[in-house]
Amino acid sequence: MRKSISLLYLPKITDVRGNLSFIESNNHIPFEIKRTYWIYDVPGGEVRGGHAFHKQEEFIIALSGSFDVVIDTIKRKRKIALNRSYFGLYVPPGTWRSLENFSTNSIALVLASSLFNEKDYIRDYDQYRQGIAESNNIIAGKESGPEAVLRSVKNPQSSSVESCRLIELDKNHRIKGNITVIENNDIVPFPTSRVYYLYDVPGGETRGGHAHRELSQLIIAAGGSFDVILDDSKKKRSFSLNRPYQALYVVPGIWRELVNFSSGSTCLVLASHKYSEEDYIRSYDDFQSYKIRQT
Repeated sequence: MRKSISLLYLPKITDVRGNLSFIESNNHIPFEIKRTYWIYDVPGGEVRGGHAFHKQEEFIIALSGSFDVVIDTIKRKRKIALNRSYFGLYVPPGTWRSLENFSTNSIALVLASSLFNEKDYIRDYDQYRQGIAESNNIIAGKESGPEAVLRSVKNPQSSSVESCRLIELDKNHRIKGNITVIENNDIVPFPTSRVYYLYDVPGGETRGGHAHRELSQLIIAAGGSFDVILDDSKKKRSFSLNRPYQALYVVPGIWRELVNFSSGSTCLVLASHKYSEEDYIRSYDDFQSYKIRQT
């Protein structure tokens, strides 16, 4: 894939119950996803960003609402409008960018190729203008993250809803809008191989109704609210998601349904694997049989 500033269109799976788009590492975007964050509650007229990176690549999506991305490569300055959930902007390293003209209740989703590293940022525009070539000689610090908070499940056939939990994410409150960040090997015990999201969901609709053999997930109500019903064939638990800084960790081997969507809600999911139909269990009878075959 060409590594230049590009608008990339994403798969859009249409459904009367709501649409779905997804992004896979090194497939729809030319890098491995190591950090995912989203910006929300941005007051009208505010500007976010205003920096470049020495090495980090980014993919920016208007998960909800709209905003403009202003790109400045010194030689050229351009404004790119993001206003659809099924395409995003790829930003290569060494590109100065800022986000502006946020619409009401908009959500900006950013996928990044590296963990947070202050040494990789170029925050001074004069320094940036002096020549981005010089930055290639700067060696960014080693990426690192704390030990995973959540544990992986070794045997999905015997997994329980008790292994699933609601976790509080960091909410970095700022006057210009809040931001929540998830990094690999920090909160989640798996690398993010795929990100997908449900949008345009009519109020009261139900989504899901399946289980996974190997896939682990983090489910977030990036906008609006909905409930998640988890079932391990012996016990059920229900979780209400209504904050963009809360996430539900769902282990493999759990039947799950998403219900009670509020109008205009957006469901964001971080997944441990790329799409594989073989990993799905779509019949509840097959799910019960699968759970009976515990080893």
